This record gives sequence, C-alpha cells and structure tokens, in this order.
Amino acid sequence: MKGKTVVITGATSGIGEIAAIHLAKQGARIVFTARDRKRADATLAKLNKANAAASHAVHLADLSLIAEQKRVAADIAREPRIDVLINNAGALFNRRIETSEGLEMTFALNHMSFFTITNILLPRLKETPGARIVSTSSRAHRRGKLDFSDLQSRKDFQGFRTYSNSKLCNILFTRALAKRLAGTGIIANCLHPGFVATRFGDQSGGFLQYVVAIAKSLIAISEEDGAKTILHLATSPDVTSVSGEYFSECKVEVPTVEARNDADAERLWQESVKIAGVG
Repeated sequence: MKGKTVVITGATSGIGEIAAIHLAKQGARIVFTARDRKRADATLAKLNKANAAASHAVHLADLSLIAEQKRVAADIAREPRIDVLINNAGALFNRRIETSEGLEMTFALNHMSFFTITNILLPRLKETPGARIVSTSSRAHRRGKLDFSDLQSRKDFQGFRTYSNSKLCNILFTRALAKRLAGTGIIANCLHPGFVATRFGDQSGGFLQYVVAIAKSLIAISEEDGAKTILHLATSPDVTSVSGEYFSECKVEVPTVEARNDADAERLWQESVKIAGVG
C-alpha cells in the first residue's frame, strides 16, 4: 500500500478507524470524512502516528445530506490519485428521522452516501489501474426487502428492518456498480464485517439501543476482527479479478435471493440517480 491513497468514510471509530490505521501502517495515505472535528482530530493523530511520512487528510461533512455528499466528494476528487474507496459510514436509528432534504436518515446515510460519493469519485478511480471500491454491508440484509413505493419508510418504519433494507441496498448497489465497471479494471465488492463491539447502535435510542448493547456484550467480535474483511478487499491480491461479490470472513458468501435480484439492483440505481442527480 506504500504510495497509495485510500479514501474512507466512517473512519473516526470502530472498524473504519481500525482499517484506516492498518492501511496507514502498510504505507497508505488516508483521506477520510468525519462529522465531528474533535473525533476527526483524534483519528488524524492516530494515523500520523501510524505513518508519519504520509500527509493524511480529513474532510468534514454531514453524509446524511446529498448536498454535503456532493460537496465533500468534489473536494476529494481533487486528489491526484485514489487507489481505494471504502464506503463505511452508517448508523442504526430507533425512530424515523427525516433529513432537511426529505430523505429518511438511514436510507440517506447508509445507502445514498455510498452511491453519491462513489459516482463522483469514479472518474478519478478510473485513472488508477487496479483501483478498488469496498462497501460495508451486513448480514442484516437477510431481513431486508425493498418496497420501491416506500423507500423512505413513510408508511412503515421499524428501526432494524429499515437498517436491514439499507444493507440490502449496499449489496444491490455493488452488483449494479460492478456491471458498470466491467472492463475498466476497477473492482467493486461489499462485505459483512461480523457483529462487532463498536459504537454502532449506541445512539439509536429506545429499546433497540438496549438490545444492541446487550447483544454486543454477549456475542460481538473485536474491532480488529471486524476490520479484517475490509482490509482483505482493500489489499489482497486474491480479489484482483473478483467484482460484484458479497464477502464474509474474507470469503465470498452468497447473499439472499433479494440481494441477487439484478432487476431490483438496476431499479435502485435509477431511483438513486433521481435523488442524487448523479450516476
């Protein structure tokens, strides 16, 4: 990874931060997004300690807003090169929150940030032979089923189900993206990191937050273990010719029938284009 530039969202805590630090130790320059300046500075200090030779950079943005996704992606697109893009931002919410742009928060952050930022950075990625796009999904997608008449969960919001739908979106997005990248030399894959003991779910609120906290105390894996598949997809020579797949524990895993529905993947892509105006 020496001399390579890795762009990563969701890098100020959990598996995103662990992955960023490991990549920095391997010689990469890390460019990451953050919402909070204090946490951004803390992560930047860790990256500088891991690899003081690289000029790591942070861009502040609220990735739940399309306008912010576009702004920060346009800023990052000025990088002279991008070798790896890791879409890792995400959250779980106990109640329905609508952004100022009229989108349901889970959908906006967990799916649209991946879609918008990736599409804006594609021209730069295409200039780098062997570039990679890695998106964090989840085995929670197994409980997902998209209702294209209600992508914003206005009719029926349930925190975990809406989160599961967003993780299903991540897989469908990856499938549609990989088809568009065929023949370019760029690969795009997604992954289930495992159920990891991170800050995930700590701010979701209500009974859902309590359930997640109990589950983490009983069955969650470490952040180090949770970052392994991200690192595998970002660096391993074993995946240079693999694209459009869903990984778990560094191996290809078959997702649900819904996640393999190419018609839905294409429909989601077109709906996302309408929302973001890119793609």
